[in-house]
Amino acid sequence: MELRVALISKLREIPDFPTPGVMFYDITPVLQDAGLFSDSIDAMADAFRAEHVQKVVGIDARGFLLAGPVAYLLKSGLAIVRKKGKLPSEIIREHHELEYGRSSLEMHTDAIQKGERVVIVDDVLATGGTARAALRLVENLGGVVVGLGFLLELEKFDGRKKLAGGHTIFSLLRRC
Repeated sequence: MELRVALISKLREIPDFPTPGVMFYDITPVLQDAGLFSDSIDAMADAFRAEHVQKVVGIDARGFLLAGPVAYLLKSGLAIVRKKGKLPSEIIREHHELEYGRSSLEMHTDAIQKGERVVIVDDVLATGGTARAALRLVENLGGVVVGLGFLLELEKFDGRKKLAGGHTIFSLLRRC
């Protein structure tokens, strides 16, 4: 079965989560399918192989599940972006808008070295606020974002526009 078709069959849509009116896309059925998970990770890594990536940044929390194996395949380091208050050392912070509120993301100040080539990975690109905040964190630390990778992109929210600036944006699956 083609990868995109398999993803569509496994993604679980949960209405009104975490708040009324929001459609949540649950990726756990994809993660539970060994072949589909492996194929998805391979495709995400393949999208950035030519970029000479030095760090893969995973966004809290589901982005961690994808970023780790992508970093492994790219033979790069792994850095994480967390929700406010979860990191124990010196941090920088970015505020951002969600489709259902406002939040903050943080990153350790030593997570990215100046000039490092970075790919940012998360599960879903919707409004782009979370990914844009992660991008700003990386750039504020001196990293060079060479791309962003997502399992699913929800095109109706135009999140891609918030990430404009010459970055490669790779989405395994794009839905309206």
